[in-house]
Amino acid sequence: MRMKHITDFTIVSRKQLGDHYFALTLRHPDQLPPIAAGQFVEVEVQGNRDVMLRRPISIHDVDPEENTLTLLVQIVGKGTRQLAQLQEGDRLNLIYPLGHGFAVEGQHPLLVGGGAGIAPLLHLAKCYHAKGVRPTILLGGRTKELIPVREAFESYGQLLIATEDGSLGEKGMVTQHSQFVAPYDHICTCGPTPMMKAVGRYAVEKGIGCEVSLENMMACGIGACLCCVTDTDEGHKCVCKEGPVFDALRLKKWMGLE
Repeated sequence: MRMKHITDFTIVSRKQLGDHYFALTLRHPDQLPPIAAGQFVEVEVQGNRDVMLRRPISIHDVDPEENTLTLLVQIVGKGTRQLAQLQEGDRLNLIYPLGHGFAVEGQHPLLVGGGAGIAPLLHLAKCYHAKGVRPTILLGGRTKELIPVREAFESYGQLLIATEDGSLGEKGMVTQHSQFVAPYDHICTCGPTPMMKAVGRYAVEKGIGCEVSLENMMACGIGACLCCVTDTDEGHKCVCKEGPVFDALRLKKWMGLE
């Protein structure tokens, strides 16, 4: 069982990324523990009585040399709007690192992300890059404004884009992209549930190894509250504790294949 920490981080950088996203880079007071791509944090939201519970946020990037981690946050509700008010020098309390991450397997991997699900894929792309593997990264969104930090992804792999309105890349869903059916040997996906189910079904039917990072509602992050339970082929599992990354072969029932 991995050790979990509760620590106050200092915000060393805050970047607004259009109207929908912002990025917080946080410095650890000492030394960061090992963090796998796909793990997440539970963030304490202070200063708002309407927000009692912590918010689960994927770890977007990690810099062990600088003892920093970065969170890419989509503004969707009271908690994230409160976090959007933070500035450099402010402190943020995290429980981390939580959950199980990606295995970083394959020599020709495809990383598929949509919406806020693009967040953990940057750290994953860096992990592949560190192994000498250049992944294909396919990101999708309704419009180009909903696909931030594109330049960062281009540093670690071949970036492909699909937008529903055609404002960037190919027009359509990510699973309709012309390169989606290329000969990959491993697929990792995170994003809207219909997208992940489609990606997972394709991988299972083609016999391609696939990992799916589920985005269920999470209150505690440690498997105590049971609000994130999902029905897998091995029974009910807490996404925050057993996941969020699952082998697609464990989710055939979830994907509608059984």
